[in-house]
Amino acid sequence: MEIKDGFIAINKEKGFTSHDCVKQIRKLLGTKKVGHTGTLDPDVTGTLPIAIGSATRFIQYLPQGKTYIGQIQLGIRTKTDDMQGEILNKKDWPVLSHKQLDKYLNNFRGIIQQVPPKVSSVHVNGERAYKKALKNEEFELKPKEVEIEELVLNKWDQINGILEIKVSCSSGTYIRSIARDLGGILDSEGCLLKLKRISACGFHEKNSIKISDLSDLNDKNAPFIIPTISALDHISTLILANQEEINFWQTGRIIKFDANNFVKSRSFDYKKPIKIIDHNKILLGMGFINEEKTTLHPKLVLNAK
Repeated sequence: MEIKDGFIAINKEKGFTSHDCVKQIRKLLGTKKVGHTGTLDPDVTGTLPIAIGSATRFIQYLPQGKTYIGQIQLGIRTKTDDMQGEILNKKDWPVLSHKQLDKYLNNFRGIIQQVPPKVSSVHVNGERAYKKALKNEEFELKPKEVEIEELVLNKWDQINGILEIKVSCSSGTYIRSIARDLGGILDSEGCLLKLKRISACGFHEKNSIKISDLSDLNDKNAPFIIPTISALDHISTLILANQEEINFWQTGRIIKFDANNFVKSRSFDYKKPIKIIDHNKILLGMGFINEEKTTLHPKLVLNAK
């Protein structure tokens, strides 16, 4: 089977790192041009979009939102802010109704300041935080702004101190930090018990596939390879009008912009990157229009095939 450029939404199983998945797909496809859209911790399962071939160049243009289903264990604080780390402290949790607990979660809704876990991939003076933590180095991480678009309390088990939440958030949000900080707000402790990502960068769990199901690649796997242009449906589109404009584009030259000469998608945003296609709906790359709306500038140009 000839593997074309595009994306595969992997349903990552527990115990695998994101790079493990990339390595396996490189081996299966016989190509080095494979990349993931963002690290997923080994103990976290769920949606991991993988880019193949030229699709790796478009990762930055994918939607950035992610959605998780997570379980938080109250009463326990660990070194890693999840149940895989060394236990640092235990403390009783308060008696709360579902409604009362949901009100406490308001502290994590909207745009908030969040301190990442010390065992994380955040850079500290040029080194990953988790590497410093493994060496027992003392350091502090600065809070950063993240957006929690939705936080729903699905379940609350008062007896065992376990709550299940659904979180839709911006890239760079740590659900482990929510677990840790919720424990502190409740005058208790908290850590992440279990986490599954159900969507990421426009890809969903329901359309994902396990790597083990890709081990024998053949035509039946073709539907799981999502064309790059389909992953960019959220981005405005311009169709180049003629071969001269295509030639200009493919040689990286600026094209004079006249809105009357271009075919645009229905909803069009001049301030954001634009995907460029030809009349056959072949993706040619990404560009932007200058503020005066007089020129089209190439930003990412795919090689002519």
